[in-house]
Amino acid sequence: MKNMFKNKYLQISFAVLLGALPCWPLPALAQLAFVLNSNDDTLSLIDVKTYKEISRTRVGREPHHWAITPDDKSLIIGSVQSNDLTFVDPVTGAFQKRIDKISDPYQIGFSPDKKWLVSASLALDRTDIYSAGDYKLAKRIATPRGPSHMTFSADSSTVYITLERSNEVAFIDLGTQKVSAVHPVGKAPVGIWLTPDGKHLLVGLLGEDHVVVMDAKSGKIIKRITTAKGTHNFAAMGDKRRLLVSNRVANSISIIDMNTLALLETFPVTGGPDDMEVTADGKELWVTSRWAQKVTVVDLETRKVKLQIPVGRSPHGIYLRNHAPRE
Repeated sequence: MKNMFKNKYLQISFAVLLGALPCWPLPALAQLAFVLNSNDDTLSLIDVKTYKEISRTRVGREPHHWAITPDDKSLIIGSVQSNDLTFVDPVTGAFQKRIDKISDPYQIGFSPDKKWLVSASLALDRTDIYSAGDYKLAKRIATPRGPSHMTFSADSSTVYITLERSNEVAFIDLGTQKVSAVHPVGKAPVGIWLTPDGKHLLVGLLGEDHVVVMDAKSGKIIKRITTAKGTHNFAAMGDKRRLLVSNRVANSISIIDMNTLALLETFPVTGGPDDMEVTADGKELWVTSRWAQKVTVVDLETRKVKLQIPVGRSPHGIYLRNHAPRE
Protein backbone atom coordinates (compact mmCIF):
# COMPACT_ATOMS: atom_id res chain seq x y z
CA MET A 1 0.00 0.00 0.00
CA LYS A 2 2.83 2.39 0.86
CA ASN A 3 4.54 1.65 -2.47
CA MET A 4 1.28 2.23 -4.36
CA PHE A 5 0.82 5.59 -2.63
CA LYS A 6 4.44 6.52 -3.36
CA ASN A 7 4.08 5.61 -7.07
CA LYS A 8 0.88 7.64 -7.41
CA TYR A 9 2.52 10.58 -5.70
CA LEU A 10 5.47 10.43 -8.10
CA GLN A 11 3.13 10.26 -11.10
CA ILE A 12 1.21 13.32 -9.95
CA SER A 13 4.40 15.24 -9.22
CA PHE A 14 5.77 14.39 -12.66
CA ALA A 15 2.55 15.50 -14.36
CA VAL A 16 2.81 18.88 -12.66
CA LEU A 17 6.48 19.12 -13.60
CA LEU A 18 5.61 18.54 -17.25
CA GLY A 19 3.48 21.62 -17.47
CA ALA A 20 -0.06 20.78 -16.48
CA LEU A 21 0.27 24.03 -14.54
CA PRO A 22 2.61 26.97 -15.23
CA CYS A 23 5.19 25.89 -12.65
CA TRP A 24 8.60 27.28 -13.53
CA PRO A 25 11.71 25.19 -12.85
CA LEU A 26 14.01 26.10 -10.01
CA PRO A 27 17.64 26.95 -10.83
CA ALA A 28 19.37 23.81 -12.03
CA LEU A 29 22.93 22.60 -12.27
CA ALA A 30 22.35 20.83 -15.58
CA GLN A 31 23.45 22.23 -18.91
CA LEU A 32 20.19 22.88 -20.72
CA ALA A 33 18.62 22.81 -24.14
CA PHE A 34 15.52 25.02 -24.49
CA VAL A 35 12.83 23.83 -26.93
CA LEU A 36 9.77 25.85 -27.95
CA ASN A 37 6.74 23.62 -28.55
CA SER A 38 4.55 25.80 -30.75
CA ASN A 39 1.39 23.69 -30.77
CA ASP A 40 1.02 23.15 -27.03
CA ASP A 41 2.32 26.51 -25.78
CA THR A 42 5.18 25.08 -23.75
CA LEU A 43 8.90 25.29 -23.16
CA SER A 44 10.80 22.03 -22.72
CA LEU A 45 14.07 21.98 -20.80
CA ILE A 46 16.41 19.09 -21.62
CA ASP A 47 19.55 18.05 -19.78
CA VAL A 48 22.12 17.88 -22.58
CA LYS A 49 24.23 15.32 -20.69
CA THR A 50 21.51 12.80 -19.89
CA TYR A 51 19.28 13.64 -22.91
CA LYS A 52 16.26 13.72 -20.58
CA GLU A 53 13.46 16.27 -20.58
CA ILE A 54 13.50 17.61 -17.03
CA SER A 55 10.57 20.02 -17.26
CA ARG A 56 7.86 21.28 -19.57
CA THR A 57 6.22 24.56 -18.61
CA ARG A 58 3.63 26.81 -20.18
CA VAL A 59 4.67 30.06 -21.83
CA GLY A 60 2.59 32.29 -24.11
CA ARG A 61 0.31 30.90 -26.79
CA GLU A 62 2.15 29.52 -29.83
CA PRO A 63 5.84 30.18 -29.17
CA HIS A 64 8.11 29.86 -32.20
CA HIS A 65 11.44 31.69 -31.92
CA TRP A 66 13.77 33.25 -29.36
CA ALA A 67 16.38 35.94 -28.88
CA ILE A 68 19.07 36.52 -26.26
CA THR A 69 19.11 39.98 -24.70
CA PRO A 70 22.24 42.09 -25.36
CA ASP A 71 23.35 41.70 -21.72
CA ASP A 72 23.11 37.89 -22.07
CA LYS A 73 20.90 37.70 -18.98
CA SER A 74 17.58 36.69 -20.55
CA LEU A 75 16.26 34.35 -23.19
CA ILE A 76 13.20 35.96 -24.80
CA ILE A 77 10.46 33.75 -26.22
CA GLY A 78 8.01 35.29 -28.68
CA SER A 79 4.43 33.95 -28.65
CA VAL A 80 2.32 34.94 -31.64
CA GLN A 81 -1.22 34.16 -30.41
CA SER A 82 -0.90 35.77 -26.97
CA ASN A 83 1.12 38.69 -28.41
CA ASP A 84 3.77 38.70 -25.72
CA LEU A 85 7.40 38.12 -24.86
CA THR A 86 8.37 35.74 -22.04
CA PHE A 87 11.77 36.29 -20.41
CA VAL A 88 13.53 33.32 -18.79
CA ASP A 89 16.97 32.80 -17.31
CA PRO A 90 19.16 31.37 -20.13
CA VAL A 91 21.08 29.18 -17.69
CA THR A 92 18.35 27.77 -15.40
CA GLY A 93 15.14 28.36 -17.35
CA ALA A 94 13.59 30.21 -14.40
CA PHE A 95 10.80 32.67 -15.27
CA GLN A 96 11.82 36.35 -15.11
CA LYS A 97 9.03 38.49 -16.57
CA ARG A 98 6.50 38.88 -19.36
CA ILE A 99 5.88 41.86 -21.65
CA ASP A 100 2.43 42.14 -23.22
CA LYS A 101 1.15 43.96 -26.31
CA ILE A 102 3.93 42.81 -28.63
CA SER A 103 1.95 42.04 -31.78
CA ASP A 104 2.62 38.68 -33.44
CA PRO A 105 6.33 38.29 -32.53
CA TYR A 106 7.00 35.35 -34.86
CA GLN A 107 10.72 35.91 -35.37
CA ILE A 108 12.67 38.31 -33.15
CA GLY A 109 16.22 39.59 -33.11
CA PHE A 110 18.44 42.32 -31.68
CA SER A 111 20.53 44.56 -33.91
CA PRO A 112 24.28 44.06 -33.31
CA ASP A 113 24.58 47.60 -31.93
CA LYS A 114 22.04 46.61 -29.24
CA LYS A 115 19.69 49.51 -30.05
CA TRP A 116 16.71 47.70 -31.57
CA LEU A 117 14.59 44.59 -31.15
CA VAL A 118 13.09 43.72 -34.52
CA SER A 119 9.96 41.57 -34.70
CA ALA A 120 8.73 39.95 -37.93
CA SER A 121 4.95 39.58 -37.74
CA LEU A 122 4.26 36.72 -40.13
CA ALA A 123 0.45 36.81 -39.90
CA LEU A 124 0.11 40.61 -39.89
CA ASP A 125 2.38 41.44 -42.85
CA ARG A 126 4.47 43.94 -40.97
CA THR A 127 7.80 44.37 -39.21
CA ASP A 128 7.88 46.14 -35.85
CA ILE A 129 10.95 47.87 -34.43
CA TYR A 130 11.15 48.28 -30.66
CA SER A 131 13.66 50.10 -28.50
CA ALA A 132 15.96 47.50 -26.95
CA GLY A 133 16.00 49.45 -23.70
CA ASP A 134 12.33 49.71 -22.79
CA TYR A 135 10.69 47.60 -25.55
CA LYS A 136 8.54 50.53 -26.66
CA LEU A 137 7.37 50.50 -30.27
CA ALA A 138 9.51 52.86 -32.37
CA LYS A 139 8.27 52.04 -35.88
CA ARG A 140 5.77 49.78 -37.61
CA ILE A 141 6.70 48.95 -41.19
CA ALA A 142 4.42 47.29 -43.76
CA THR A 143 6.23 44.25 -45.20
CA PRO A 144 3.74 42.25 -47.25
CA ARG A 145 3.51 39.37 -47.51
CA GLY A 146 4.55 37.04 -44.72
CA PRO A 147 7.68 38.48 -43.04
CA SER A 148 9.35 35.39 -41.65
CA HIS A 149 13.05 35.20 -40.72
CA MET A 150 15.79 37.83 -40.40
CA THR A 151 19.47 38.57 -40.22
CA PHE A 152 21.41 41.81 -39.67
CA SER A 153 24.39 43.49 -41.29
CA ALA A 154 27.36 43.64 -38.92
CA ASP A 155 27.21 47.45 -38.79
CA SER A 156 23.48 47.39 -37.86
CA SER A 157 22.58 49.50 -40.89
CA THR A 158 20.27 46.88 -42.41
CA VAL A 159 17.98 44.07 -41.36
CA TYR A 160 17.20 41.54 -44.09
CA ILE A 161 13.79 39.86 -43.83
CA THR A 162 12.35 37.02 -45.90
CA LEU A 163 8.79 37.51 -47.16
CA GLU A 164 7.47 33.97 -47.24
CA ARG A 165 4.21 34.58 -49.11
CA SER A 166 5.41 37.13 -51.67
CA ASN A 167 8.59 35.15 -52.48
CA GLU A 168 10.91 38.08 -51.77
CA VAL A 169 13.55 39.43 -49.40
CA ALA A 170 13.11 42.93 -47.94
CA PHE A 171 16.05 45.15 -47.03
CA ILE A 172 15.11 47.52 -44.19
CA ASP A 173 17.32 50.51 -43.41
CA LEU A 174 17.53 50.71 -39.61
CA GLY A 175 18.66 54.32 -39.78
CA THR A 176 15.57 55.58 -41.60
CA GLN A 177 13.45 52.60 -40.47
CA LYS A 178 12.08 52.23 -43.99
CA VAL A 179 12.17 49.49 -46.60
CA SER A 180 15.06 50.36 -48.90
CA ALA A 181 14.64 47.50 -51.40
CA VAL A 182 12.66 44.33 -52.10
CA HIS A 183 14.11 41.50 -54.20
CA PRO A 184 12.38 38.41 -55.65
CA VAL A 185 14.14 35.12 -54.81
CA GLY A 186 11.86 32.08 -55.28
CA LYS A 187 9.03 30.13 -53.67
CA ALA A 188 8.51 30.56 -49.92
CA PRO A 189 11.80 32.01 -48.65
CA VAL A 190 12.22 31.31 -44.95
CA GLY A 191 15.67 31.05 -43.34
CA ILE A 192 18.26 33.72 -44.16
CA TRP A 193 21.96 33.90 -43.29
CA LEU A 194 24.70 36.49 -43.82
CA THR A 195 28.16 35.06 -44.49
CA PRO A 196 30.89 36.08 -42.00
CA ASP A 197 32.53 38.37 -44.57
CA GLY A 198 29.24 40.25 -44.97
CA LYS A 199 29.21 39.80 -48.74
CA HIS A 200 26.51 37.21 -49.34
CA LEU A 201 23.03 36.37 -48.13
CA LEU A 202 21.92 32.75 -48.21
CA VAL A 203 18.17 32.19 -48.39
CA GLY A 204 16.40 28.86 -47.86
CA LEU A 205 13.40 28.27 -50.13
CA LEU A 206 10.83 26.11 -48.35
CA GLY A 207 8.81 25.82 -51.57
CA GLU A 208 11.74 24.58 -53.64
CA ASP A 209 14.91 22.50 -53.30
CA HIS A 210 17.74 24.97 -53.12
CA VAL A 211 19.45 27.87 -51.37
CA VAL A 212 19.62 31.23 -53.12
CA VAL A 213 22.87 33.20 -52.85
CA MET A 214 22.40 36.99 -53.04
CA ASP A 215 24.80 39.91 -53.07
CA ALA A 216 24.17 41.54 -49.69
CA LYS A 217 24.49 45.07 -51.10
CA SER A 218 22.79 44.93 -54.48
CA GLY A 219 20.39 42.06 -53.83
CA LYS A 220 21.41 40.45 -57.10
CA ILE A 221 21.12 36.66 -57.22
CA ILE A 222 24.58 35.20 -57.74
CA LYS A 223 23.78 31.48 -57.79
CA ARG A 224 21.48 28.74 -56.54
CA ILE A 225 22.80 25.81 -54.51
CA THR A 226 20.70 22.66 -54.87
CA THR A 227 20.20 20.88 -51.54
CA ALA A 228 16.89 18.97 -51.17
CA LYS A 229 13.15 19.69 -50.99
CA GLY A 230 11.94 22.18 -48.41
CA THR A 231 15.13 24.06 -47.58
CA HIS A 232 14.31 25.86 -44.39
CA ASN A 233 16.73 27.23 -41.82
CA PHE A 234 20.44 27.59 -41.10
CA ALA A 235 22.95 26.98 -38.31
CA ALA A 236 26.71 27.55 -38.36
CA MET A 237 29.09 24.76 -37.47
CA GLY A 238 31.33 27.28 -35.69
CA ASP A 239 34.35 27.36 -38.02
CA LYS A 240 33.26 30.39 -40.12
CA ARG A 241 33.13 28.11 -43.16
CA ARG A 242 30.54 25.36 -42.92
CA LEU A 243 26.83 26.13 -42.72
CA LEU A 244 24.05 23.64 -42.01
CA VAL A 245 20.68 23.92 -43.76
CA SER A 246 17.62 21.87 -42.82
CA ASN A 247 15.56 20.35 -45.64
CA ARG A 248 12.21 19.91 -43.92
CA VAL A 249 10.33 18.15 -46.72
CA ALA A 250 13.17 15.86 -47.77
CA ASN A 251 14.00 14.92 -44.15
CA SER A 252 17.66 15.74 -44.51
CA ILE A 253 20.32 18.28 -43.60
CA SER A 254 22.88 19.71 -45.99
CA ILE A 255 26.24 21.37 -45.37
CA ILE A 256 27.31 24.35 -47.48
CA ASP A 257 30.78 25.86 -47.74
CA MET A 258 30.34 29.61 -47.16
CA ASN A 259 33.68 30.39 -48.82
CA THR A 260 33.14 28.53 -52.08
CA LEU A 261 29.31 28.71 -51.93
CA ALA A 262 29.15 25.02 -52.81
CA LEU A 263 27.28 22.02 -51.42
CA LEU A 264 29.55 19.74 -49.40
CA GLU A 265 27.18 16.93 -48.39
CA THR A 266 23.67 15.92 -47.34
CA PHE A 267 22.66 13.38 -44.69
CA PRO A 268 19.26 12.05 -43.52
CA VAL A 269 17.42 13.36 -40.43
CA THR A 270 13.82 12.26 -40.04
CA GLY A 271 10.73 13.97 -38.65
CA GLY A 272 10.74 17.27 -40.52
CA PRO A 273 14.05 18.84 -39.38
CA ASP A 274 13.59 22.51 -38.59
CA ASP A 275 15.72 24.71 -36.30
CA MET A 276 19.20 23.62 -35.22
CA GLU A 277 21.97 24.21 -32.68
CA VAL A 278 25.52 22.81 -32.55
CA THR A 279 27.07 21.96 -29.19
CA ALA A 280 30.10 23.97 -28.02
CA ASP A 281 32.48 21.06 -28.64
CA GLY A 282 31.18 20.69 -32.20
CA LYS A 283 30.36 17.02 -31.71
CA GLU A 284 26.56 17.10 -31.77
CA LEU A 285 23.80 18.74 -33.76
CA TRP A 286 20.47 19.24 -31.98
CA VAL A 287 17.49 19.55 -34.32
CA THR A 288 13.79 20.12 -33.71
CA SER A 289 11.92 17.42 -35.64
CA ARG A 290 8.71 19.34 -36.20
CA TRP A 291 6.41 16.51 -37.28
CA ALA A 292 7.78 13.84 -34.93
CA GLN A 293 7.32 15.86 -31.69
CA LYS A 294 10.94 15.17 -30.87
CA VAL A 295 14.38 16.70 -30.71
CA THR A 296 16.87 14.75 -32.80
CA VAL A 297 20.52 14.56 -31.72
CA VAL A 298 23.00 13.90 -34.53
CA ASP A 299 26.59 12.74 -34.11
CA LEU A 300 28.48 15.19 -36.35
CA GLU A 301 31.48 12.92 -36.70
CA THR A 302 29.48 10.06 -38.21
CA ARG A 303 26.53 12.15 -39.53
CA LYS A 304 24.24 9.55 -37.91
CA VAL A 305 21.22 10.11 -35.68
CA LYS A 306 22.27 9.34 -32.12
CA LEU A 307 18.83 9.46 -30.48
CA GLN A 308 15.51 11.30 -30.42
CA ILE A 309 14.04 12.97 -27.33
CA PRO A 310 10.23 13.28 -26.99
CA VAL A 311 9.05 16.84 -26.33
CA GLY A 312 5.81 18.78 -26.97
CA ARG A 313 3.77 19.19 -30.13
CA SER A 314 5.41 20.88 -33.12
CA PRO A 315 8.78 21.78 -31.57
CA HIS A 316 10.22 24.74 -33.43
CA GLY A 317 12.88 27.02 -31.92
CA ILE A 318 15.80 25.51 -30.00
CA TYR A 319 18.51 27.16 -27.90
CA LEU A 320 21.62 25.62 -26.35
CA ARG A 321 23.33 27.64 -23.66
CA ASN A 322 26.64 25.96 -24.49
CA HIS A 323 26.72 26.27 -28.25
CA ALA A 324 29.27 26.54 -31.03
CA PRO A 325 30.02 30.04 -32.40
CA ARG A 326 27.14 31.16 -34.60
CA GLU A 327 29.28 32.18 -37.56
